[in-house]
Amino acid sequence: MLGTVIQQTFNALTIGSIYALIALGYTMVYGVLRMINFAHGEMFMLGAYAAFVILSLLIGDIGGGGVVFLALAFFAAVIIVGLIGVGIERVAYKPLRSSNRLAPMLSSLGVSLSLVTAVQIVAGPQPVGFPSFFPTTRFNVFGGTITSVQIGILIAAFVLMFALYTLVNRSRAGIIVRAVSESRPTAQLLGINVNLAISLVFFAGPLLGAAGGILYASYYGIMSPTMGAVVGLKAFTAAILGGIGSIPGAMLGAFILAFVEVAGTALLPALSGGMLGTEYRDVLAFIILILVLLVRPAGILGEPVSEESMVYKREF
Repeated sequence: MLGTVIQQTFNALTIGSIYALIALGYTMVYGVLRMINFAHGEMFMLGAYAAFVILSLLIGDIGGGGVVFLALAFFAAVIIVGLIGVGIERVAYKPLRSSNRLAPMLSSLGVSLSLVTAVQIVAGPQPVGFPSFFPTTRFNVFGGTITSVQIGILIAAFVLMFALYTLVNRSRAGIIVRAVSESRPTAQLLGINVNLAISLVFFAGPLLGAAGGILYASYYGIMSPTMGAVVGLKAFTAAILGGIGSIPGAMLGAFILAFVEVAGTALLPALSGGMLGTEYRDVLAFIILILVLLVRPAGILGEPVSEESMVYKREF
């Protein structure tokens, strides 16, 4: 019993850390621009494909990479996707900043569909096997099995989350981003380069999403052009659950969602007498989304509704 609890806990922590990386991208963009970037799930997908292409160019045989090549492919892929995120913001979102929130949201949907279609045309629609970025070793802990892949994913994800927290709360760039988040017009009057702050957000968010995509594909050993759809919606649910616009809230919501998923997957077959299986784990995420929107739309750590947010709502 104890071994099962330990194993399922590590499963939830692993999945939750991946959701958290993606949810942070959603919450950062919303915190600054008050828009939902529906193309963010495709940054998750692009991260896996970019790492795969870079690794194949470096070593040819995708299964024979050493630590140096794997690390190089990881960092190169996330930086490339971060730059793609900046480019998408300049082309698809920046011209619509003076519009109401509906216009950039529709633009992000168009970007999402375009990216998925482009990858399907270039790489094909079929799933592709993905190599593990971590050595596969199993450890027995009180009867439960923990793998080195899980440990590696947890370490990588928490390092990235800590780096983001430090950037936002302990650096000059973070102060600028927070100032723009509070009020873009006021920040501009104070001499802050608003465009640079927004570009930083659209670099950091896709970078974290791409890292999540690489870790996810490495964990499950597969990638596909549509992999960002369901996972992106789950991360969006996690951001809403924790409080959209709140960085700690996004991380908290991601881990809560992952624990509910893992617990539900383990308990559903037993509680339903085998009628409901593990395929219903995705349903749990969206049930949580509906309940949160009904009971506490602001999320667990979300900010209360302010006069400024009411002005944004009246733009519709």
